[in-house]
Amino acid sequence: MTVFFIGAGPGDPELLTLKAARLIGECPVCLYAGSLVPEAVVACAPDDAHVMDTAPMTLDETHAEILAAHAKGLNVARVHSGDPSLYGAIAEQIRRLKADGIDYQIVPGVPAYAAAAAALGTELTVPEVAQSIILTRMSMKSTGMPEGETLENFARTGATLAIHLGIRALREIERQLAPYYGEDCPVAVVYRVGWPDQLIIRGTLMNVREKVRAAKITRTALIMVGPALSDSNGFPDSALYDAAKPHVLRPVRKA
Repeated sequence: MTVFFIGAGPGDPELLTLKAARLIGECPVCLYAGSLVPEAVVACAPDDAHVMDTAPMTLDETHAEILAAHAKGLNVARVHSGDPSLYGAIAEQIRRLKADGIDYQIVPGVPAYAAAAAALGTELTVPEVAQSIILTRMSMKSTGMPEGETLENFARTGATLAIHLGIRALREIERQLAPYYGEDCPVAVVYRVGWPDQLIIRGTLMNVREKVRAAKITRTALIMVGPALSDSNGFPDSALYDAAKPHVLRPVRKA
């Protein structure tokens, strides 16, 4: 018996990996986080599968379901949004599985920041503009942030920021980031990326808060910040395909 922690991606069922879809289609037990994973993602579960939305359940309750499946020798598809390794809350589940001697595997999924970049039609690592992406979150009512992991510290790098759980803290985000990025720095708020009601709001650190308020968005949104989000075409081409810079897979061609 194995518990498969499956990354469902951001919400679009077509962004499931082949492996994820196969496992969901094979497991007789499917536990999915319904607040972030639409039913369409687990629609490929067997007709006779035991499918449960764990959104209203506690950790002990979901583990009890896994123990019941384990007693029957049934594999479990534990379906999470995005990629399980990022804010997936799987560490505490794995701790319980290890304590009970239950095998598990992790199946990666498309993370929200990648889906958001695709929806925005942009590259997040633009030559000489930004070559790093920082994935972080605001603490708000959730677990506090470790010392040193502050927006101000991240802002000093000038990297592209992907901020989770921050839609209610836009004023604070603006306050901390504007001194480093400038008030005119591009910001994109992507609401429910990959869902049918996906919404993209573009603005700057100075005006995006009012735009979000007007759209009445209060949850389930990813905030992207950084100069790489600009529509400017002034950046240089990457050296990857530069004819003047040969490499081992594209050696200098002799005349």
